[in-house]
Amino acid sequence: MLYDKYFIKMRYTCLRFTKNDVDVEDILQDGFARLFNNLHKYRGDGSFEGWVRRIFINISIEHVKRKKVHVVELEGLENLLVAKHFDVLETLYAKDLLKASHTISPGCKTVFNLYAVGGFTHQEIGRKLGIKESTSKSQYTRAKVKLRDIIQSR
Repeated sequence: MLYDKYFIKMRYTCLRFTKNDVDVEDILQDGFARLFNNLHKYRGDGSFEGWVRRIFINISIEHVKRKKVHVVELEGLENLLVAKHFDVLETLYAKDLLKASHTISPGCKTVFNLYAVGGFTHQEIGRKLGIKESTSKSQYTRAKVKLRDIIQSR
C-alpha cells in the first residue's frame, strides 16, 4: 500500500535530481527498501509524507555523490546577484519547473532542489554535499537566474 501510495510522488522527487530513467529506478528501489527497513523509526513528528520524501531526497543525494557530480564553486556570483529577487516558483507549474531544471548544471540543479523544493538550509546542503555554505548559496542563485532566463525565453 505504501509503494502504491507514494510511488508517483517519489518518482517526481527523484526526477528533480536526475533525468536518467535508469538512475531514477535505482533511486526508487533503494528509497523504498530504506523506507520499509526504517518504518519503525518514524516518530510521528511532522507529516509521514514529509518523512518519506526526506528519505528519497537523501537517497538522491547519495546517488548524485556516487555518480561523482561535483558542484563547482562560483566565487563572487552571490555578490553579483544577491540583491535580485525572482519569483520563479510562483510563476511556474511543477512540470514546467521540472523540465526547465533538466537544462541547468547538475550542481545548480541539486542545490536548487534541496533548497527550494526540499526545504533544506544552505548550511545543511553544504554538509550533505561536502561544499561551503557560500557555494550552496551561489549555486542556488545561479539556478534561479538560469531558470528565469529559460522561462522568459518561452
